[in-house]
Amino acid sequence: MSTEGKNSRPDKVTTQTVVDMKQSREKISMLTAYDFTMAGIIDSAGVDVILVGDSASNVMAGFDTTVPMTMDHMIYHTSCVVRGVKKALVIADLPFMSYQVTAKEALISAGRMMKEAGAHAIKLEGGKSITATVQRIVDAGIPVMGHLGLTPQSIYKFGTYKVRAKEEREAEELLRDAKLLEEAGVFSIVLEKIPSELAKKVTESVAVPTIGIGAGPHCDGQVLVLHDMLGLNKDFSPRFLRRYADLHSSMTEAVGNYIKDVKSGDFPNESEQYN
Repeated sequence: MSTEGKNSRPDKVTTQTVVDMKQSREKISMLTAYDFTMAGIIDSAGVDVILVGDSASNVMAGFDTTVPMTMDHMIYHTSCVVRGVKKALVIADLPFMSYQVTAKEALISAGRMMKEAGAHAIKLEGGKSITATVQRIVDAGIPVMGHLGLTPQSIYKFGTYKVRAKEEREAEELLRDAKLLEEAGVFSIVLEKIPSELAKKVTESVAVPTIGIGAGPHCDGQVLVLHDMLGLNKDFSPRFLRRYADLHSSMTEAVGNYIKDVKSGDFPNESEQYN
């Protein structure tokens, strides 16, 4: 293991690395990214895993849900991220309706994400209904991350972004789904917006790492949307979000100063022009 900055990790994080991190009780850091520049910054800072989420639909394209994202959209964003990353594990979401119809179609989508975008692994939402699909993809040599709890691609089914699995029946179903996904071959599972104690129970019940978002402190790792944790998105303030910067204010101030300097003729000055 080489030591860089605050984190200790191998020269290249792999799916086996994150599995080993669970076994050694080292927490896993994960953030989203959607472009070359941001990916390079968070990779150099030492993040373990980068998720090219279909949340790009919200923060990059301005849609209300993740549903509009296509394979071509996700391949574009993922390829941009991969080119900016040297060490982190890059996982890409398969978008809505790119894997739900048949296992064969899902395998083709996963293959495109690996071959055309250069992803290191893919992520799918769902439990029992997709286990055969997960196994088909894993059998082809493509690593799969699962996703349970609040599954944003199913927003029109649920009709709300509220906490999932608060009732005993749904909690038992989620725990069963986590075990089924593990049996199908996933190397990790995202748990989104579920009660903390349920997330703890799931984490203790499966050998693969769990990554939480709004699922409390007991998961093996945590993930946030980059734009949210950097304070670029001022309108999104769920309980689970901790903002580590206020870049919205900083950028607004910087742009305002630029406009002022252009209007006053102060920019460019003599040192900022060619003779």
